[in-house]
Amino acid sequence: MSTHDIMHDERTQLTSKNKFELLLFRLGTARPGTAPALYGINVFKVREIITNREITPIAGAPEVVKGAIDIRGQIIPVIDLCRLTGNTPSREPNILLITEFARTTQAFAVEDVDDIVRLEWSQVHPAECAGGTGYITSMARFNGDSGELRLAQVLDVEQVMRDVFPEQHRDVNKAELSAEVNYAAVGGGKILAADDSAFARSLLDQALTAIGAPHVIANTGEEAWQMLLRYADEAEKEKVPARDKIALVITDLEMPEMDGFMLTRRIKADERLKHIPVIIHSSLTGSANEAHVRNAGANGYVAKFAPQELCAAITEALAS
Repeated sequence: MSTHDIMHDERTQLTSKNKFELLLFRLGTARPGTAPALYGINVFKVREIITNREITPIAGAPEVVKGAIDIRGQIIPVIDLCRLTGNTPSREPNILLITEFARTTQAFAVEDVDDIVRLEWSQVHPAECAGGTGYITSMARFNGDSGELRLAQVLDVEQVMRDVFPEQHRDVNKAELSAEVNYAAVGGGKILAADDSAFARSLLDQALTAIGAPHVIANTGEEAWQMLLRYADEAEKEKVPARDKIALVITDLEMPEMDGFMLTRRIKADERLKHIPVIIHSSLTGSANEAHVRNAGANGYVAKFAPQELCAAITEALAS
C-alpha cells in the first residue's frame, strides 16, 4: 500500500470518530491593517495542490474566473477566491487547490496554504454564531502549535459554485419532480433534512415541496438530532412509532457540531429511531465514503445535486 493510500485510509477512519481534516489557506485581508484571512476546506474535497501553472484567460468568463488550466488533459476553470470573497490581495494568488465535489472539478486560486489540522466536528460552529453568512458555512475553533486560539472560516463551496456558474446550478424543476413522484402515495410523515449550506437547504426545500413532502430542515447534525429526540418523545407520549412523526431523514456529511456519519449512527443505535430510513446527500463522493455510509447504517447515498436521483432514493427508502 502506498503512503498516499495509507494517509487516505487514516483520514477515512476519522469519520467514525466525528473527526475530519481541514486544509487551511489564506485569501488576502478583509480590512486594511489586518492579517490575511484564514479559511478552510475539507481535505477530502482537495485532489491536489499545484503552483505556478499557466492560466489561459477565457473570453466572456465571469470576473472571478481567472481562466482555465490543463491538467493531464482535463480542462479546469480557475476561480479567484480572494476576489470572490471581497478580500484585498497582498500578492498574486498562484497556488491552486484542485477540488472535486458535487460532481464537479475546479481550481481555487489562493495566496498561501497554511496547514492541515485534524479537528472534531464539535470544534466547528455555525457561521451565524459569528455573524458570518455568504460564502462561509461555519467557523472552526482550535489551538495553534504554540497554544494560541485560531479561527478559520470554512468555505461554502456549494454556494461558491452556484454564484460563479449559475447556469450550471439552476433551481429545482418542480414540475418535472412533481410528475415523477407522488409523496403521499409512498410516505405520509415528515421528512427531516439537515445541511449546513444555505444553498443546499434551498434546493432541498424546493425538491421536497415539489413532491408534496411535508418537511423540516436543520442547519447542523446536532440540531437535527435534538429535533429527532423531541419527535421520539412525542411519539412515545402518543403511543405511536417515531416513524409516524418522521418518515425519513436526509443528511449532509459535513456539518458543524455533528457530522452526518455520527447522526446516522445515533439514529440507528436508538431503539425508538432505528427504523427511520436515512439517506446521505453529500458533495463528498468516492467509494471510500460510500463504504462508510453503508457501515454507518444509512439506507441510501446520493451525490449532490441531482434532484431526480434524490427523489428516487426517497421512494426506494420509504418502500423498504
